Amino acid sequence: MSATDTPARAERAAGTATTTPMSRMTALARAELILLGRNKGTVFAALFIPFVMPFSVRAGAEEMDLGKAGLTIGTLVLPAAIGFSLLFAVYSALVGVFVVRREELVLKRLRTGELRDVEILGGSALPAVLSGLVQSLLLAAGCVALLDLPAPSAPHLAVVGLLLGLVMCAALAAATASFTKTGESAQVTPLPFTFLSMLGSGLFFPLDLLPDRLASVCELLPLTPVITLVRGGWTGGLSAAETLGALATAVAWTVLAVFAVRRWFRWEPRH
Repeated sequence: MSATDTPARAERAAGTATTTPMSRMTALARAELILLGRNKGTVFAALFIPFVMPFSVRAGAEEMDLGKAGLTIGTLVLPAAIGFSLLFAVYSALVGVFVVRREELVLKRLRTGELRDVEILGGSALPAVLSGLVQSLLLAAGCVALLDLPAPSAPHLAVVGLLLGLVMCAALAAATASFTKTGESAQVTPLPFTFLSMLGSGLFFPLDLLPDRLASVCELLPLTPVITLVRGGWTGGLSAAETLGALATAVAWTVLAVFAVRRWFRWEPRH
């Protein structure tokens, strides 16, 4: 063995020793971003739909008695816009990412390296999560400018709600991917949660305008606490009990989704 081989081996060993979970996830996220950019359909749905849907909410809001719920058009449209970004840019996009990477054996190959399972899922989800975050911030800024919204009364609630929504939607996407067989079916399996959230989580109309019993059920849906916290961040109308209830519901759904992923997520193609 030549002497020149020793420094080379030492350098490789040092490079391996200095890798961190964050560096490994960042490298995986860069590769995933390239792959994601090649999927024109996913990019279109993730970037275009969240910017279009709020116009539908704006049109429908003119027919509602928002004053009865203590809201304005702005405080209805802004949380809805963020909700659409979470649903399409994060949740729906990630279901397809996880399923396609699994069916292409990418996830299986990644598990043979030094990446841990949580790093694989986190790195794969990072581009979509960052996209959802940037979109949400742009949509919030656009709604404030175009709908003449004042500054949020409790910005910490809006920030917490958005961050919880990003984590929860990523976890729910991985859980949904656990039961999705193919890339084609990944276009269908997110639809029940998406439509249920759009209709029952306060995106198109506030829960205060629904019958009390129906509103109580809708409050337990996964995306409802996120919309509640974001809206409460602007209106400042949430009591301590309502805030804690929304936080508890969001955390409970996130924990449930993580449990489902740990229990049922598949790393190899489903046959």
